[in-house]
Amino acid sequence: MDIRKLIARWIAAANAYDTAQYLDFYLPDAVLDDPSVGRRFEGHKGIGNYFDSYFIGYNTQTALVDVVILDATHAYVEVAFAGDFPEGNIGGTFDLTFKAGKIAFVKADLLH
Repeated sequence: MDIRKLIARWIAAANAYDTAQYLDFYLPDAVLDDPSVGRRFEGHKGIGNYFDSYFIGYNTQTALVDVVILDATHAYVEVAFAGDFPEGNIGGTFDLTFKAGKIAFVKADLLH
């Protein structure tokens, strides 16, 4: 698995607002924890709701700033978000854990 390519394709799916393709990057029982919004989202249904609310709902576009590969199953990603939210532009991070070539866990956070 090429983690950098996977992350680039994941962000491209998000920017295309392609929910099915976006969710295909996650294991069915994946968890996305986002303290920025005060919630954890579980499984494709929960992560789909997160994507619909915070990406599609705010017309969010994500630009990749940096990727740090920690090991074969972990990466730290820094991004820049632009969209129809009060800040207009804001930084963010994703701590990703992979299993079987898919995302198993994400800790997402906004940079203030």
